[in-house]
Amino acid sequence: MAANPAFDWTHPDYAAVHARRVERLMRLRSTPGAIEALKSYYADHIAEFIADWGVTADPRNALLAPPRPVLMPFVLFPKQREWVEWLLERARRREPGLTEKSRDCGISWLAMATAVSLCLLRRNITIGVGSAKEDLVDRSGDPSCLFWKARTFLKNLPPEFRGGWDETRHSAHMRIQFPETGSAIVGEAGDAIGRGGRTTIFLIDESAHLERPQLIEASLSSNTDCRIDISSVSGMDNPFAQKRHAGKISVFRFHWRDDPRKTDEWYARQAEILDPVTPAAEVDISYTGSAEGVLIPGKWVWACIDAHRKLGIEPSGMRYGGLDVADEGKDKCAFAARYGILLEHLESWSGKESDIFQSVMRALNLAEQHRIAQLFYDADGLGAGVRGDGAQINQQRREAQRPEIRDEPFQGSGAVFDPESEMIEGRPNAGMFANAKAQSWWHLRTLCRNTYRAVVERKPYDRDEIISISGHLAELSQLTMELSQPSYSLNATGKVLVNKTPPGCRSPNLADAVMIAFNPSNRNLDIWLKLGVKR
Repeated sequence: MAANPAFDWTHPDYAAVHARRVERLMRLRSTPGAIEALKSYYADHIAEFIADWGVTADPRNALLAPPRPVLMPFVLFPKQREWVEWLLERARRREPGLTEKSRDCGISWLAMATAVSLCLLRRNITIGVGSAKEDLVDRSGDPSCLFWKARTFLKNLPPEFRGGWDETRHSAHMRIQFPETGSAIVGEAGDAIGRGGRTTIFLIDESAHLERPQLIEASLSSNTDCRIDISSVSGMDNPFAQKRHAGKISVFRFHWRDDPRKTDEWYARQAEILDPVTPAAEVDISYTGSAEGVLIPGKWVWACIDAHRKLGIEPSGMRYGGLDVADEGKDKCAFAARYGILLEHLESWSGKESDIFQSVMRALNLAEQHRIAQLFYDADGLGAGVRGDGAQINQQRREAQRPEIRDEPFQGSGAVFDPESEMIEGRPNAGMFANAKAQSWWHLRTLCRNTYRAVVERKPYDRDEIISISGHLAELSQLTMELSQPSYSLNATGKVLVNKTPPGCRSPNLADAVMIAFNPSNRNLDIWLKLGVKR
């Protein structure tokens, strides 16, 4: 079907969508065979079916001013379409998946709309739906439960697309049957999830909040090959978080910034009305946001997105790069490029079927592309070999009459920079930080804090002591999570230690690259470069 014209999410015109649907349906009804042909098409284009005919509902709209309809056309935005295709790919591959989400982005509605659409358009499918409590799965007349969403979606489809479904005959508590296809949706709750028989797909809503998740692991493993956990997050001490960070299953991240209905004002309102822990977990998707000693709170990070635009600053200054090196394992190499205060480029790549030499070559090519004056690289562990590789590659570049890339080791385990200076008033750096890593992470924390105070609290600020993160970064969502992952503590002598990988978390490669690019040794480097002094 033809795509809808550009939709204004801040001022939605649902009447126009209804009008197009009515006109389309009239044409289909007047064309013999058109409905069946279209149903055949929709069987392989589930997102199109939802967008063309589906509805969603929000009872909160009843008292809005100006008013909005409670029952609305389900106009899918890009991330929702992407999720539907992601789910179908998991089903085709007969593999599990996990969706981490911000609150109030409509994933529960989307999950039920997808389940209904699959059962209407595909034969002999059984989709299981589960949640922590039975009332969350099915309770008569309750719009918050999952089966209410499914029945509402079904009842508001044109009769031609309901497949003979009749609520009085084909709907019971925790069960919906589809007579034309022989498919079904079945509900289960709590400890009983997974014990009802085999399913094509099993969707678990708010999986991180199950009371005894270990009890359903074995049951579901024999129930389905395609278990889909969907949830806002609730710390690291649960199977949902552990699976998400193990790196063994496909993860779909649905952040509030992927929802065009959500704005910075909406986020600020959530931060204002909710307790400090809830926005971190349920809005920012931070697994460690409620932990003691979080280094960079999520709300600080989000204040940094396009901060230069919000504050009317034109970026200027030196261009630096940061490289975090990985081997052929699960971790990835990451490269960050900054222009003054602006993080303008970020990318990562796997070292699988490659070697460190090739990753260094890629990083130097990126440094040239982004006109980097100095590339800092993690010189601890695997990064120790970068200097030799860099020297060899730079020799090849000189022979090819290409510019040499200045590279500089960043020794996180080494001594602090400017030991007698004070990042914290009254505490010389040598007495404040355990090593350069802790100092550099703290410096990044300070930049993010300053930015939050400037953007959100409207306090005076130094233009050179903030950070702006480009909103166009391809891996922005992952970066925001990683920046809020590290925690800090004090050692026996009262110096700051930074733990960037709390229990269950993987190394934050993107955030490491950013930290390295913004490390405080750059302050001295600015002066040396201006004087033409080589290090």
